[in-house]
Amino acid sequence: MNDHAAAHQFQVDLRGVIDLLSRHIYSSPRVFLRELLQNAVDAISARRALDGGGGRVRITPLSGESTEFVLRDDGVGLTEAEVADLLATVGRSSKRDIFDLPRGDYLGQFGIGMLSCFMVCDTIVIRSRSAAGGRGVEWTGHSDGTFTVAPTEDDLPIGTSVHLHPRPDSRSLLGATTILELAETFGRYLPVTVAVDLPAGGEAVVTEPAPFLEGDPEAQRAYGRELIGAEPLDVIPLTVAATQTRGLAFVLPFAPPPAARQRTRVYLRRMLLTERADDLLPDWAFFARAVVDSGSLNPTASRESLVDDDALEQTRREIGEAIRRWILDLALSDPARLAHFVAIHEVALKSLVRHDEELARFIVRWLSVDTTVGRLRIEELVRRFPRIRFAETVDEFRQVASIVAPGSALVNGGYLYDADLMRRLPELFDDVVVEQVDVVSEIDRLDPPALEDRDAALALERRAAAALEGVDVSVRSFDRTELPSLFVADPEVLRALDRGRARSAGGALWGGVLDRAARAGRRADVPTDAPAARLCLNWQNALVRRLAHAPEGRVFDTGIRLLYVQSLLAGHHPLGPADREMMTTSLTELLGHALDDDTPTATEGTP
Repeated sequence: MNDHAAAHQFQVDLRGVIDLLSRHIYSSPRVFLRELLQNAVDAISARRALDGGGGRVRITPLSGESTEFVLRDDGVGLTEAEVADLLATVGRSSKRDIFDLPRGDYLGQFGIGMLSCFMVCDTIVIRSRSAAGGRGVEWTGHSDGTFTVAPTEDDLPIGTSVHLHPRPDSRSLLGATTILELAETFGRYLPVTVAVDLPAGGEAVVTEPAPFLEGDPEAQRAYGRELIGAEPLDVIPLTVAATQTRGLAFVLPFAPPPAARQRTRVYLRRMLLTERADDLLPDWAFFARAVVDSGSLNPTASRESLVDDDALEQTRREIGEAIRRWILDLALSDPARLAHFVAIHEVALKSLVRHDEELARFIVRWLSVDTTVGRLRIEELVRRFPRIRFAETVDEFRQVASIVAPGSALVNGGYLYDADLMRRLPELFDDVVVEQVDVVSEIDRLDPPALEDRDAALALERRAAAALEGVDVSVRSFDRTELPSLFVADPEVLRALDRGRARSAGGALWGGVLDRAARAGRRADVPTDAPAARLCLNWQNALVRRLAHAPEGRVFDTGIRLLYVQSLLAGHHPLGPADREMMTTSLTELLGHALDDDTPTATEGTP
């Protein structure tokens, strides 16, 4: 390159920057007040460091026929040289401001606040007098990038006032109602006094101490009620010294919906950043809602969420540790409250203990699972049944539960995290054996009929399979003598069966979708001619034995088909159109035979 080539300064198109702010950076032009408040607070902080003065922001909204919005602060103010350099600073540091690179000087922060005001007006007037001395100065800027600077002879107080003349379409944003709402939303807990002039006279002070930082337990609970809409189950203090983050987590007194995300209210140096941060609490802590104030977490370009960086990760991790310590302390100090907490938030805790062994050793014994002998706490389950058997899915549990031997328990692992919890029990309790149940294997383990009944049972299997086309039939002996039959299928076969019923109930389009799903999900090791399902007949049941000795014919076929439908219903399986037709036809035939047998003949009625 030519060493003598001239260097040129990049020019900033102010209209383009404003368009970038309003369309792509900020979610709403309402944030202009937040930016002005932030500038004012920074100016007051600088004034306090300089001479100990300052501490008040006054906002005068539009009202009546007035055309000017004014925000005044008694902060450090600007010198004539600083005001003259203001627009140049905005241009020179705009990308630094927009993309939130570090800014150490008040003037750089002042620039981005001014740019945000151009989203609601075309003209900005700034009047300022510096605490360092000198005359007052007036800067007038326009959205086309032009500006003027001139000293003023007015006796201005130390500080800065910002005067906005809104565009007609933005007038409502600068009115008293909206400004009061925005000032309370963004500046409620600022460490300065923020007052809003009222149209009827007087002022409303919107600032107050932050209850989540002040330590009064009753004020904290009241804030929690406002945040979550109910009385918190408990309040957990949060402190992360590395990022100057403090706040509270409120334990919900109700179980949130499964898909609910955390909604953390975040303040940066007591200025509201967002009401809905979903990345500050760890994922497993969806039983809590939090509010925090931070001095070091980094906002995104819009200053409406947090940058996912190392600071956020460390803060998230330490907040998670605080919540976990609360659970551990509760287990040691107040078991009754812990039991109440667990009853509400079992799903969250089951998710948590999968990855946290220390917590699992305290909490797992308090969790409960569904079993064939009722709902049991894990502590009672392992005490009563050192050999624990569980079914992976709800369908498998329903099928096997009917044939569980007396004195044993089967755990339903089909609910969220319960199967994983069962697998962890041998790690957490001594002398506990856990076994996963396979439905088909469980049926095959059942005793076949006695040797002298074997021929009759085999004949019954053959005849029943012929009556139920496409259904395999087995005859076994199990202790539930009142149970004549059991419908069984492994999970994959059961899904295929349910798809078949849905296909027969739907139209051609839906049937084609299900066919493609079935082909895509078919396992290579399952033969295409494998039986779709199995009906297991209980040889210990009196009705089954009678059917085994019944002659060939419609009565036998009808009885087998009714046992098949009954087993589907008992297993909570949906009936497809073919199943319903089978049930209706079989019941009609059965009732027809019964009525024929019960109706007296003509000769029987003759004396």
